[in-house]
Amino acid sequence: MFQSKARITAIGSYVPERTLTNTELEKLVETNDEWIVQRTGIKERRMAREDEFTSDLAYQAVRNLMERYNKSVDDVDLIIVCTMTPDFKTPSVASTLQAKLGIKNTGAFDLNTACSGFTYGLYVANGMITSGLNKKVLVVGSETLSRITDYTDRATCILFGDGAGAVLLEYDEQQPSFISSHIGSEGEGGKSLYCSNLSNMMNGEEIVDNGKFVQNGRAVYKWAVTTVPKGMKTVLQNASMELKDVDWFVPHSANLRMIESICERSDFPIEQTLYSLVNCGNTSAATIPLSLDQGVREGKVKNGDKILLYGFGGGLAHAGLFINWTVE
Repeated sequence: MFQSKARITAIGSYVPERTLTNTELEKLVETNDEWIVQRTGIKERRMAREDEFTSDLAYQAVRNLMERYNKSVDDVDLIIVCTMTPDFKTPSVASTLQAKLGIKNTGAFDLNTACSGFTYGLYVANGMITSGLNKKVLVVGSETLSRITDYTDRATCILFGDGAGAVLLEYDEQQPSFISSHIGSEGEGGKSLYCSNLSNMMNGEEIVDNGKFVQNGRAVYKWAVTTVPKGMKTVLQNASMELKDVDWFVPHSANLRMIESICERSDFPIEQTLYSLVNCGNTSAATIPLSLDQGVREGKVKNGDKILLYGFGGGLAHAGLFINWTVE
């Protein structure tokens, strides 16, 4: 079995101050609080200021990590920012973050697998440290989805919000965090969830080319509730463990009804599931670190807990990780 040498040693998060409530959305589109909560579980979402971008949220999440765990990032040798809403096409958010943090000697790149971005980022960072190429890596999930949300489309504007979460990984042969993993992608379903850029065609078909989120909710729901339970099973099989060995399940916080269906189909208790969507909405690559940090702050997640993370969404890409939580 692949033996990890990477340990998660700190976590931090940040969400903008401004909220957009369901009641406020009633003034923008034909919807209401009861309808939104019943179908998604979301009560409000956070919105970045006009002068606040993905790198700013990422910076604040890392600052939160540093302050809470008394960590220095001066010797970080790689920064991975998981995002689909970069400040610029270039430079990367990771390079912008490097400058904001004043780190002189580090590599930096962005990783875009949309809602599965954070778990992909952890997967890559674990590999980089375990291979010996890096010793200390920042993995950040940061999004300003409000910038690409169509607030005339009631099917999507009720879902998305802004936020960021960060973790620090360090080389540690004695107490590694990573037990097993599983990744996959079904690109043929990409048209079910996308945001256009240079091309107005996908898989030979024309797409809506307005630079805003477009989603076929039913198709994504059907894909997620069948793919994720299978992926969860594979992750645990790769670790020679079972669902009963999982203390906490942290899926992408897309929609509470979707999470409930995933738990029901996988026979995992919703009471042991962490999600951040109620007050933050769907923050894509940021949902999992926000959910995990919320669990830490509330005293639910404790040292020694076995945690199953599973990201899924645009791509249609997905990635699961089984980790041992040993953050002191």
